[in-house]
Amino acid sequence: MIVEPSRRQAALEALALDDDALLRTCEVEFFIASGPGGQHRNTTASGVRLTHPPTGLSVTGTERRSQSQNKGAALERLREGLQALTYVPKKRHKTKPTKGSQRRRLDTKKREGEKKAQRNKKVQW
Repeated sequence: MIVEPSRRQAALEALALDDDALLRTCEVEFFIASGPGGQHRNTTASGVRLTHPPTGLSVTGTERRSQSQNKGAALERLREGLQALTYVPKKRHKTKPTKGSQRRRLDTKKREGEKKAQRNKKVQW
């Protein structure tokens, strides 16, 4: 995943913040979560969606019936997402196979071809 430098920098800055400061930079939205959990979960706004505007990252927490527990879970997911944005892939260098490995590969292919050719020969009695 290639991330532009501005988003990577914003993610690094956000990771340096504590939980309360990170929550203040996010847009917090509460909604009614669906799924198993009974009437309490299906009638209260216990689902939490956190959106981090500088990076455009959005995460949700809906697995618990408690809004505060869901907020904690969403905050954990947000930190994981921010950590993923800070990843810088290693630069890859093209490599060529050595002459010896090319020769071994061709020898193997030649042997396999000879084996197959022997299968097709008809035996004269």
